[in-house]
Amino acid sequence: MKLRIAILGTRGIPNHYGGFEHISEYVAAGLAKRGHAVTVYNSHNHPYKANNWNGVKIRHCYDPEYIMGAAGQFVYDLNCLMDARRQKFDVLLIMGYTSSSVWGRLYPKQSTIITNMDGLEWKRSKYSKPVQKFLKYAEKLAVKYSQYYISDSSIIKTYLADKYEIDSRYIPYGADLFSECEREQLTPKEAAKEDYFLLMARMEPENNIETILQGFNNSNSSRQFKVLGNTDNRFGKFITHKFKNDERIEFKGAIYDTAQVRLLQNNSYLYFHGHSVGGTNPSLLEAMASEALIAAHNNPFNQSVLHTDAFYFSNAGDVCNLVQNVQRHNHESMVTNNLHKIKHHFNWDNIVDQYEEFALECYLRNNYEKYIINTR
Repeated sequence: MKLRIAILGTRGIPNHYGGFEHISEYVAAGLAKRGHAVTVYNSHNHPYKANNWNGVKIRHCYDPEYIMGAAGQFVYDLNCLMDARRQKFDVLLIMGYTSSSVWGRLYPKQSTIITNMDGLEWKRSKYSKPVQKFLKYAEKLAVKYSQYYISDSSIIKTYLADKYEIDSRYIPYGADLFSECEREQLTPKEAAKEDYFLLMARMEPENNIETILQGFNNSNSSRQFKVLGNTDNRFGKFITHKFKNDERIEFKGAIYDTAQVRLLQNNSYLYFHGHSVGGTNPSLLEAMASEALIAAHNNPFNQSVLHTDAFYFSNAGDVCNLVQNVQRHNHESMVTNNLHKIKHHFNWDNIVDQYEEFALECYLRNNYEKYIINTR
């Protein structure tokens, strides 16, 4: 059975923003390759202006976020939803609920609604108390108006079961193993260097960027520290100003070229992953797949993915200790074990298969229930 599937809730593909855009690229293209008619909704401000991408239909909707700020996200999601109501899709896959679940009453009745429940957005420290309160409310609306649910972390799945008594399907993000073709892009000099530390994250407090850089700043390391991420926001400007006098720290800005990011991860001495809120983080999986040795913030989300195959830190003192004492060549087994996880659990073909299986299962179940109701 082939379905008409729409993906909403992202700024669009190809990815120029973050996690949901990243997974939407792979899932949309993968489902299209399997014969489904897939549509992804893009912001009209997205740099990709064509109407088709790798077999996926692109619908561009007006997005006033650049004028209205965060409030514009609600208008954009409404515009996408109103267009989707006219298209008669079999399945709507809604990525996240932050600015979409308030329109839950408008979800099209003829479509099967599946929501990827994101990662406890109301816990993010970047949000004020009123916003956090709203996000808890938005989470409840997402549960109320969706028919089926996806959790990208086993921690989120357990939370939803305990909080709302719903059985969500656990489907994580994926990653591709570092290939021989990619390895050939490294010169012998580059491959031998491994002379820098690396982190990649949005410039937000809950990603522990300040903790990581403070620990490095306190260290006596002679290595460089490369930071990937857009620093144009308020927190980004604060971070760059705070550490402007440490010549070892290099802020490289946002890099959306996956091949370039993977080369940087592969060639790093130690990769720092500071994310503390959310589900299975795509940049963590990319680092694992790129054969990076990883130091991660000590929290259940990271532990559920890495287990004992990483170093963990909780504060700047821990970071300083790792920077000064980790000998990369002594810990290749961690890298090998993480590659095994990518190959057998977090590979993209497997992830797309799970999305396809769940979409078909939900569509058939939903329409069978409608049939039973209509024949009573």
